[in-house]
Amino acid sequence: MPAARPSTPRPSTPRSQPRHALDPEAFTATLDAHLARVTRRRRELGAPQVAVRSERLGLDYRFGDQQRRFHVASIGKAFTATLVMQLVEAGAFTVDTPVSALLPRDELAGLFEIEGTTDAAGGATVHHLLTHTAGVADYFEGAVSTGPRMLDLVAAEPDRRWSPADLLDFSRERQRPLGRPGERFAYSDTGYVLLGRVLEQATGRAFHELLHERIFTPLGLQRSALLFHSVDALDAASVDLAPFRLGRVEASRFTSLSCDWAGGGIVSTPGDLATFSRALHHGELVSEASLEYLSEIRNRFRPGIRYGAGLMQVRFEGFSPLLRGLPRPVGHIGVLATHLFHDPVHDVDIVLNFASTREMVRSFRTLIAIEQLLQRRTR
Repeated sequence: MPAARPSTPRPSTPRSQPRHALDPEAFTATLDAHLARVTRRRRELGAPQVAVRSERLGLDYRFGDQQRRFHVASIGKAFTATLVMQLVEAGAFTVDTPVSALLPRDELAGLFEIEGTTDAAGGATVHHLLTHTAGVADYFEGAVSTGPRMLDLVAAEPDRRWSPADLLDFSRERQRPLGRPGERFAYSDTGYVLLGRVLEQATGRAFHELLHERIFTPLGLQRSALLFHSVDALDAASVDLAPFRLGRVEASRFTSLSCDWAGGGIVSTPGDLATFSRALHHGELVSEASLEYLSEIRNRFRPGIRYGAGLMQVRFEGFSPLLRGLPRPVGHIGVLATHLFHDPVHDVDIVLNFASTREMVRSFRTLIAIEQLLQRRTR
């Protein structure tokens, strides 16, 4: 049974203060030992990339390669949602603006269930796209009505280059809408491609340019880029990306990774992601009201995970009753067992890259270990 909805965390003030300061040396020694065991069990996958930071606690923990960029996967949705709210604050549109008012009609054709409506997008709004309630299919992992699934194509056609228009066409031609806007929650990478296009149409700037101009450059994220689009990250072969696996396939050099865009095509480092998380949750990128909107929990994503608008919340008691009482960090995960979370109780930012679709359980065990350690060391 879902727990009662917590109050939304404020960007600069944690909900509660630990009684005692953290001992960074003891924290480091304990987490080092945990991650050393994890690394041995991962065998050829090697050490995960981990960063745990808190200015208030004086904590700057690092494990694994901190300089090598990795594919952040759906963590990128938090960046896209941030850009959307920046434009909402600037008055370009509202979260209630119909998508049909922001994108060309032919770009929306066939993506929405429009029976009984006169709207090309079936009444879908920016809010519906942000919260995965627009009813559009999910090109990345969703079922198809014809041909192979996208995940199969990524491995089968590694040299294929996908454009945002190709991704929308994939849903339009090979998938069916999942319901009317507002009807139900259905996680959708297709919806976030549409948000990327909304951003481009509203500003006249390319999506990757907006990332650099509004987030990467102001925050000094020099190792962050949009793969296949940013000037310094034109293709997977030219970038020193950390290896990762889709199932058993090592895919870090595949051109077919271009199948990710506004839903998760960013490459970054643990330090850059931790900096972004802190800035987002401390009011440097969007207003307090916008952060509250993004963080407000509206739907169940998986057992133990709830979804807001481009941000997730982990409720560890949903994994096991024994974990009740741990903080409820806010952020996002990616299919490659990537994590970016802000713990509002301890004011800590946590980054994990376990670099494999088969490492999700192990990565969450490490997230749990980190939160348990923070609880013990700050009481």
